Parts: sequence; structure tokens; C-alpha cells
Amino acid sequence: MKKFVLIAIFALVGLSMQAQNQFRAGAHFGLPVGDAGDLATFNIAIDLAYLFEISEEVQVGPTIGYSHSFGDSIDTGLGSIDIDDVQFIPIAASGHYNFTEQFWFGLDLGYAIGVNDGNDGGFYYSPRFAYGVTQQLDIVASYRGISADGGSWDVISLGVEFGFN
Repeated sequence: MKKFVLIAIFALVGLSMQAQNQFRAGAHFGLPVGDAGDLATFNIAIDLAYLFEISEEVQVGPTIGYSHSFGDSIDTGLGSIDIDDVQFIPIAASGHYNFTEQFWFGLDLGYAIGVNDGNDGGFYYSPRFAYGVTQQLDIVASYRGISADGGSWDVISLGVEFGFN
């Protein structure tokens, strides 16, 4: 899976070399949901992307990030158990489609590397919807999911992304 993601990223970059590009950086705050919500209280994530303009509506490129979910404390009745924090480094191909000058939809697909012990990582996907406040600042709502053996780690988040030409 890791080799497939790297090949896809290089293919997207190679096909897009003639297009105008944009560097993007984002910061997001989220709430773990599902199984992740039982083990963690909240999440912070940062993303860096380099997008190539394919057309006025479509941009694609590689992205990398860091996601940190803070472990919860669970009361068992006999005492409490502190759950360790969970971290991932997602490496993915990113695509954006602009509906209008202010609204866009994006999708990141790739692999998230597990950072902490016992966390192997898994398939990473993140659909996102954004509103452009200015030409260089977007407010982004996203769902971040990581499918791994035995379950998934899911977070809904809200954040900002900055674009630099």
C-alpha cells in the first residue's frame, strides 16, 4: 500500500509539472467519533500540501500531515485507566474541486503511518468541504478516517488552511 501511494503521488506530480502550483498549510481541531471517541477526547492536526492546477476547477498534488488524538481517562469503577495518545502521519494524494470561487470539495487518499507503539497505521481518507474567506484563507470542515486491521480511527474536524503561491 505504501508503494502504491508513493507511485500515485509521483504520477500526479509528473502529470502536473506544467500547471500553476500552490503550497497549502492547515491547522485543524477535531472530535474523535465512533471507537476513537471512546478512547480519545479531542484531536489536533496539521497538513502541508503542494497542489498543481489542472484546470480552473481542479487541483491535485501530494500532502503530508500529523494527527494527534489525546487519550481519555476511563473510570472502571475500581479506578481509572489512562489511555495513551494516538498519533498518525498521513501521506496522501490530495484533490480539490472548486464549485465556485468560494466553495470547494477535496479528498485525500493515502496511507497513515502509526507513530505510537502498537499502531501500525492504515488506509487514510479525508473528504473535506471548504469556504474561502479570502483568496489565501479557507475554513475547512473534514472527516478524517484511518482504516486499520481490526477497526478504524475517525475524527470530524474544523480548521483553517492558508494558500501561498
